[in-house]
Amino acid sequence: MSSNDRSQAVDVKTYEVRTYGCQMNVHDSERLSGLLEDAGYVRAPEGADGDADVVVFNTCAVRENADNRLYGNLGRLAPMKTKRPGMQIAVGGCLAQKDRDTIVKRAPWVDVVFGTHNIGKLPVLLERARVQEEAQVEIAESLEAFPSTLPTRRESAYAAWVSISVGCNNTCTFCIVPALRGKEKDRRTGDILAEIEALVGEGVSEITLLGQNVNAYGSDIGDREAFSKLLRACGRIEGLERVRFTSPHPRDFTDDVIAAMAETPNVMPQLHMPMQSGSDTVLKAMRRSYRQDRYLGIIEKVRAAIPHAAITTDIIVGFPGETEEDFEQTLHAVREARFAQAFTFQYSKRPGTPAATMDGQIPKQTVQERYERLVAVQEEISWDENKKQVGRTLELMVAEGEGRKDGATHRLSGRAPDNRLVHFTKPDEQVRPGDVVTVEITYAAPHHLLAEGRPLGVRRTRAGDAWEKRNAAAAAKPAGVMLGLPKIGAPTPLPVATGSGCGCD
Repeated sequence: MSSNDRSQAVDVKTYEVRTYGCQMNVHDSERLSGLLEDAGYVRAPEGADGDADVVVFNTCAVRENADNRLYGNLGRLAPMKTKRPGMQIAVGGCLAQKDRDTIVKRAPWVDVVFGTHNIGKLPVLLERARVQEEAQVEIAESLEAFPSTLPTRRESAYAAWVSISVGCNNTCTFCIVPALRGKEKDRRTGDILAEIEALVGEGVSEITLLGQNVNAYGSDIGDREAFSKLLRACGRIEGLERVRFTSPHPRDFTDDVIAAMAETPNVMPQLHMPMQSGSDTVLKAMRRSYRQDRYLGIIEKVRAAIPHAAITTDIIVGFPGETEEDFEQTLHAVREARFAQAFTFQYSKRPGTPAATMDGQIPKQTVQERYERLVAVQEEISWDENKKQVGRTLELMVAEGEGRKDGATHRLSGRAPDNRLVHFTKPDEQVRPGDVVTVEITYAAPHHLLAEGRPLGVRRTRAGDAWEKRNAAAAAKPAGVMLGLPKIGAPTPLPVATGSGCGCD
């Protein structure tokens, strides 16, 4: 390396984004990474652990100890920042929207605090903090630019999130999301479809439509069938093999959506629909606008239209006032619904929510005992439902990084159409993430399936080509190229866990 090259390498500006919480935050972090790279930064190597010029925390505020976790992580970076003149720390996301000036008071070494509505300002705020040598706190009260109009650095070459709405109009008593992300704002259908078509053109073959309440899409214009129309429109996009969505709300789940799912071949036979509780009394206290019968009725209709659909859910145990009888109703609903999987949460206070100050807070020991009983029931059901897959022939989209033991077992991993995780024997020919293999299921565990024989077929795809191209480009990229300081000014206009992950849908 020449002396000039070494000088340039020193001037490379690196970044690291740490993401907490739901798929919304994961999607926002892709935008934050895109903004920083558009401004000239280079992603820090894996395992950098704070050893970057800019460290961004994209925070979550839905857990009781979310702030303690943030300040603990910020505290660990303080001595590193002291030793590295010019290092900057930024805090965004829901906790930043909620705590605002508190963050800089408790962690004065933070350079930038920004909210959920103005993530596009991050490069400008970093530059302003550098020039003015003081912290910049900017929290917009309403959305400045739809996130999907911003530059992006997508984590996958073959699958992508596509945001169709932001915010939420519900008032669930355990959820702080509406206060932090605002009222629901829908994106124009034409813009959504244009983004999907562009992604497919780049090699993406699977998209997940993302929203706090996706099936309320269209509320801005008063079209109750807008979401089902969007699903059908996705079915007309050539090259788009798989369409998923998360998360719907039972209140807005209508028959036209079920029909669109059943009649649109590339909409996958999968539904994640948060139930939260099986008790009508608790659902009322949660301000959930449905009851057990309504929820189970939707499940029944989905199964009638899509017999092989895998249905998953979110459940909260130990909500204030929950009695043993209420909990038994939840167990009953779980047994009736026969979920492929349930994401179960022990209730924890979300500061700023009505539930946090409700009477009847349940002792931790009681919540833990109920939680363990629920998990045991659901584990048995998940295993039984997975056993029904044995002997079936399934097409899997090869996944990247989903099998922790793949190296030791000489297997690869992929996702079935219903999103079940399948580990399969490596074929003789090379397969890449995004390619499709056909396998026969030979064994079932509660949380995964095995296909132990040789794959019945391998289909190389444009998505696999895209993955290969991305990795070849990354391997060929020269080290130490100076990209300069972040650009000043507005950014150039331009997909998680299952469920939104907040347990708030």
